[in-house]
Amino acid sequence: MALASSKAFSSIFYALTPFNPSNYVLACSGSNHVNVVDRRRRIVIFGSSLALASSLIGSNQKRLPMESAIALEQLKEKEDELEEEEERNVNLFQKTSPSVVYIEAIELPKTSSGEFSDEENAKIEGTGSGFVWDKLGHIVTNYHVIAKLATDQFGLQRCKVSLVDATGTRFSKQGKIVGLDPDNDLAVLKIETEGRELKPVVLGTSNDLRVGQSCFAIGNPYGYENTLTIGVVSGLGREIPSPNGKSIREAIQTDADINSGNSGGPLLDSYGHTIGVNTATFTRKGSGMSSGVNFAIPINTAVRTVPYLIVYGTAYRDRF
Repeated sequence: MALASSKAFSSIFYALTPFNPSNYVLACSGSNHVNVVDRRRRIVIFGSSLALASSLIGSNQKRLPMESAIALEQLKEKEDELEEEEERNVNLFQKTSPSVVYIEAIELPKTSSGEFSDEENAKIEGTGSGFVWDKLGHIVTNYHVIAKLATDQFGLQRCKVSLVDATGTRFSKQGKIVGLDPDNDLAVLKIETEGRELKPVVLGTSNDLRVGQSCFAIGNPYGYENTLTIGVVSGLGREIPSPNGKSIREAIQTDADINSGNSGGPLLDSYGHTIGVNTATFTRKGSGMSSGVNFAIPINTAVRTVPYLIVYGTAYRDRF
């Protein structure tokens, strides 16, 4: 670049100051005309340099607005992508949350006469989640959510299920146990629909899940109903303990927050299809908070088991 620039200056200089014998003589004779020529050379060189610098600055000024426009366009595209993603999340929640139920495990206190008091004075022993399996009022949840009701020997335990119907009207009904599978931490409840139309979940598959794909958990952590958390599938084929000490295989690991009260709720894919039943989390010692290592029972396990629980009350393997 320097060599090219110097040639340019030389060309300009020679074009403006052609060879003149008188100048040559004056230069050799040491007359005052030498200073005039030198000054003329300096002026020409300075002017050429100034012209080149101006052209470079001008080109940069033209380039900078173009680069700024490109950067603004890229920023707008990213904002549009974020808005589209947010819109998808909102639509997914609005579409699927009516299928999620809130479960309260209630214990009725005894009066001094030994009789049961009404439910207004009942004690809430725990809360959990579940989802509508069909329009007949069958609700799928975790076994450990309703374990006290399942093992109740004195008739003190109740299960209250709160949900919305297809019109968005909220109502609550008592849930009665239809079937239990403690080995897989699954249970089916039944509520009376009384002519209400329910919205069952859309069942997906856990066969073709991939680590890294997005997933969504809806439930009622700490009693806060209809809470959405978002994450990814963190691992597949995990093995976790069941409530009766056996192993649940092929569990789905996710970093979508699953806290106390989320148990029994659905784990969804980006299409809103149910791919798992949220069941467990590793907690930070002493905090009770999720550590980001959470697990769901694969929906394929539920698809194999739930029909038997509805018809026979037990899993297929327990019938023989």
